[in-house]
Amino acid sequence: MSPILVINSGSSSLKFGLFTEMSGDEHAIVRGSADAIGAENGKLEIFDEQGKTIFEDAHRLDSQKEAISHVTQQLTALKYEVPVAVGHRIVHGGPHLVTHTQITDDVLSALQKAVHFAPLHIPAAVELIRHIEKIYPGIPQFACFDTAFHQSMPEAAFRYAIPDKYFAEGVRRYGFHGLSYASIVHAFGKDLPAKTVIAHLGSGASLVAIADGKSVDTSMGLTPTGGIPMGTRTGDLDPGVPLFLMRNHKLKVEALETLLNQSSGLKALGGTNDMRQLQAASDQGDHNASLAIEIFCRSIAKTVASYAAVLGGLDLFVFTGGIGEHSPVVRANICGRLGFLGIALDTQRNEDSSSAIDAKASRIAVRIMPAEEEKQIARHCRTLLRERIRS
Repeated sequence: MSPILVINSGSSSLKFGLFTEMSGDEHAIVRGSADAIGAENGKLEIFDEQGKTIFEDAHRLDSQKEAISHVTQQLTALKYEVPVAVGHRIVHGGPHLVTHTQITDDVLSALQKAVHFAPLHIPAAVELIRHIEKIYPGIPQFACFDTAFHQSMPEAAFRYAIPDKYFAEGVRRYGFHGLSYASIVHAFGKDLPAKTVIAHLGSGASLVAIADGKSVDTSMGLTPTGGIPMGTRTGDLDPGVPLFLMRNHKLKVEALETLLNQSSGLKALGGTNDMRQLQAASDQGDHNASLAIEIFCRSIAKTVASYAAVLGGLDLFVFTGGIGEHSPVVRANICGRLGFLGIALDTQRNEDSSSAIDAKASRIAVRIMPAEEEKQIARHCRTLLRERIRS
């Protein structure tokens, strides 16, 4: 079947892939990324299906629109087939857009009305969708929401203890990283154990409790700021903290939003949001770097333990995301706190970042798996495209 272009845009980066269906699953025939968007050290790289670099260019890319324009121009120059559909990762669709769907004017209108749920993400996503309409006129586009995977959570997991009138306005826990989690559930298929916890650990980080393949609890809440401390985000705070800052430091909403999302987390604690730099500084005796790692790992272990209570036990613990896949130190720190649950790591396999890192004596399987968000978006888009054709 003809290719689907997948776009996964972040605040300063854009990942993409061109997928075709092979042997019943999606296969990337080309992948790439545009990094440091808006900075002087901007870079665009494109790789073929073997991972070989087939295009590389370093120059400033001022916006997501400019980045995707360069991407589509190069795909044409490299003789790749025009896509039959375009799929977008959308972080948040608000209370009314919670299932993957074809993008229409009504969907765009609903997205724009939900801007206050993700003011840093939704406007950029809408702008990118509009721009793709000009590049590929008439080609269907699909929105794949990170919140969709968590719609299976019970009410006890998604309700906040606040008056009903705010819940009616959409103030609830939504959960994120859903496309990452869905890709791991898909990879296990029928072999996924009944009681699973997945930790997606990167600059943004969250955990999910999965019972029989369905999300039943997750750490992020109304927005991706909640949950465990992250690269630059606070994670959960006593509600009194923002009130204190507003009263005593006269912080306005915009300044508070910047503080909570861009100036906190590991960056505030250890001076950088790069876990590799934190580990190097910690090894040199830097107290703040060590504290940042300690707080990060401690909060993750606490969340895993709480999810074992939610699930009534634990069969499988999965690490994914940049830190989860590549930091033996973080994995060992977290799992070392969870021995009481029956988790035990094989030291060498953990150091080697093998796919299975549990020791023989471990009562719980521990795995490292790559997040395949783009492939999962392609799967959802292919399904929606077929439904569109049938109708």
